[in-house]
Amino acid sequence: MAVAAFYSVSFVGLNKSEAHLLFGSGFGFPSKRLSVSSKAFKPMAAVTAVQAVGLSETFDKLRKQGQVALIPYITAGDPDLSTTAEALKVLDSCGSDIIELGLPYSDPLADGPVIQAAATRSLARGTNFNAVISMLKEVVPQLSCPVALFSYYNPILKRGIGKFMTIIKDVGVHGLVVPDVPLEETEILRMESIKNNIELVLLTTPTTPTDRMKAIVAASEGFVYLVSSVGVTGARASVSSRVQTLLQEIKQATSKPVAVGFGISKPEHVKQVVAWGADGVIVGSAMVKVLGEAKSPEEGLKELETFTKSLKSALL
Repeated sequence: MAVAAFYSVSFVGLNKSEAHLLFGSGFGFPSKRLSVSSKAFKPMAAVTAVQAVGLSETFDKLRKQGQVALIPYITAGDPDLSTTAEALKVLDSCGSDIIELGLPYSDPLADGPVIQAAATRSLARGTNFNAVISMLKEVVPQLSCPVALFSYYNPILKRGIGKFMTIIKDVGVHGLVVPDVPLEETEILRMESIKNNIELVLLTTPTTPTDRMKAIVAASEGFVYLVSSVGVTGARASVSSRVQTLLQEIKQATSKPVAVGFGISKPEHVKQVVAWGADGVIVGSAMVKVLGEAKSPEEGLKELETFTKSLKSALL
């Protein structure tokens, strides 16, 4: 299958005309690839493994407790993989319920400038898939919450869908989000994810027609990812009130948990979407900015801890 074919396809669940409405035509990096070294991540000392449950089980547990999931997102390798490893542990210790880890990619269609810049920095430092997997092999057993990978489709195709799923399963990853493959082309992804006990999370957006939304939520595993606004990822001043209506529509179509992402960057945003009925909140660009723009990795980790705790407090 030609890799180039997927550049013209955007968000999971969207056809091409809908994608153009959501993103426009000017997002993403040029197609030129950054060179990536094969330098391996240095393994850490072995520790006692912690058994995390999957995404669905996590939401089931939270529902019984009347709680909402905090799902932070960070980019692997920004500012470096050692810091990513520590950040995963910080996020876990601060009460994150699921952690979304982005694999850096040179053409991140769905991402705004903050995450694009993080991916550029990460790739420039030589981060590659094998190095991320080596890091996860050491860190995931230390986490009490599940990890979901956020990957564009090209890196998955490059390795072969089945092989990719086997690799991430073997290091303990529980979920996968692939933002640039439409619903019609997810059949093999879904089949291989089920075979490997990986929960494939699908996305629906404000421009997704109702019938299509229903098909997406029926196929999604773990939870339904509701994109809160038209456009790419990035912090926003407020969350659109349209999200409340979208949540109601999705919840009429499914009993699966719904997590809201894109533009959630403050404790006030968290409280707002929870009041509207969200089962989870996804915070990405704000997290990435804290780590990527800090004066040092140590300072970034301290600020990440403070920020994560403030978001978790908003859920209590």
